[in-house]
Amino acid sequence: MALRCLGSCRRHLRDLNRLLSFAGCDYRGSVCLYSAAAHHRSTGDECHVDEPADEPSHVMTIRMLELRASKLEEQVQDLTERYKRAVADSDTVRRRTQKFVEDAKVFGIQSFCRDLVEVADILERTAGDVESEFRGQETQRRRAEGAAAGVADLEGQEGGEGSPPLHRLSEGLALVQERLQAVFTKHGLEKMAPVGGRYDPYQHEIVCHVAAEEGGAQPGTIALVRQDGYKLHGRTIRHAHVGVAVEAQED
Repeated sequence: MALRCLGSCRRHLRDLNRLLSFAGCDYRGSVCLYSAAAHHRSTGDECHVDEPADEPSHVMTIRMLELRASKLEEQVQDLTERYKRAVADSDTVRRRTQKFVEDAKVFGIQSFCRDLVEVADILERTAGDVESEFRGQETQRRRAEGAAAGVADLEGQEGGEGSPPLHRLSEGLALVQERLQAVFTKHGLEKMAPVGGRYDPYQHEIVCHVAAEEGGAQPGTIALVRQDGYKLHGRTIRHAHVGVAVEAQED
């Protein structure tokens, strides 16, 4: 639309320029006729030439055409500025739309990942509980066998065939965790490892403080993690709940 308006204004300007040229030539011809008539009258020539009666109308026509040309030039400039702004706005919208589409492709699974990491937390806690239960039962079994057959026989039975069902369950859960973390890595989902690093409010959330002497960490660093944090393609989708080491206050 802006291009059509610019083309139309330019055609009007060309037409006005031609009219101005024609009017100027006509006006100069009238002036020449008027000069010739004055010369003939001064020399007593019998040939009389009437004065141009439409000279004021020519002047008015030229002024009107010049005013019209000036207005058209202003319209051309205004339309040109509008066209430039429209092009700039459309380019900005195009870049924003392209960025939005790219983010949608990369972070479209963000909500799904937030829900999935909660399942990973439950799986990790369950695997830890099963492993602890297995170790407790294994310790009790070894103590009972040691009391009955002696410590030497207990050492000879270590590594024997036939793992208990609880141990097989623990191994299966560990394999599921390993496979789940591989799937996370494949899709850009990464678990944070903040222990020993500095506190970052964009990645961590402080839930407690730990004495630096007890945890063996430097003051201001992260000493423990209560809940793992995750990133999706470098963007934090869940903050890690951490405990920060602080200096013990002297009484």
